[in-house]
Amino acid sequence: MKATITSIKLKRPLKYFVLSSKALRIIQQLKATNYEDFKKKWLWTTLYKLTLRQSEDEMKKFASSGVLKEVIKSSQRIAKEIRAIMIDADELPLGLVAEALSEKGKVILIKD
Repeated sequence: MKATITSIKLKRPLKYFVLSSKALRIIQQLKATNYEDFKKKWLWTTLYKLTLRQSEDEMKKFASSGVLKEVIKSSQRIAKEIRAIMIDADELPLGLVAEALSEKGKVILIKD
């Protein structure tokens, strides 16, 4: 199975409300798909999102569709950095492991 760990660092704490409304729509879209597990964790201005799926193809298909695609396009307004990493895993990593793995992830966006 494949786990994706995404970290989103917001420009300012108040951007939390903007991201939360977008995240709700993404979670609704996620629940309509075939996924194994999902977790999210907030640490002040950083959101960690972890998703477990059967294959990399399923992960890529979800990432390039619907609401998530719209959010990625508009992310420059709310995020100063987005990182993502995909790993082989039977279950989602927890806590500090997920944070450490996200630091090794590919940088998708950096904005000052």
